[in-house]
Amino acid sequence: MSTLVKTNGFPAFRTMMEDFWNTDRFFEKPIFTGDVLPAVNIRETKSNYELEVAVPGFKKEDFKITTENGLLTISAETKSELNEEKENYTRREFSCSSFTRTFSLPDNAIEDKIDASYKDGVLKIDLKKTEKSLPAKKEVKVN
Repeated sequence: MSTLVKTNGFPAFRTMMEDFWNTDRFFEKPIFTGDVLPAVNIRETKSNYELEVAVPGFKKEDFKITTENGLLTISAETKSELNEEKENYTRREFSCSSFTRTFSLPDNAIEDKIDASYKDGVLKIDLKKTEKSLPAKKEVKVN
């Protein structure tokens, strides 16, 4: 719809309005499709790994956390629906949001000792480490 027009670096008002009202561009990824992955902070301490996943708008029942073949998978799905019927109109709104994130587990993570909690839009996952110490540093001589 836009034509090739020389600009001074700022989009013309007409172009901005066309982009806004053009449904092919307005409903384009990632704003409305749920394809945006949540941000994750990962921290290692002496005894564990801590993951913090920013996922506001979910409930703790929405999450599924699994481990398999050395992978940690975090997924969630939430749906909401609003139906309102009045004398001369009907309004129905619904939304759905989901994501899946998968992480490779370190060799020293204990898959059976994982704790998770959800509060204020942040999912916290605690992965315990094995108590085995890392191999000592060793110097190799070159012959």
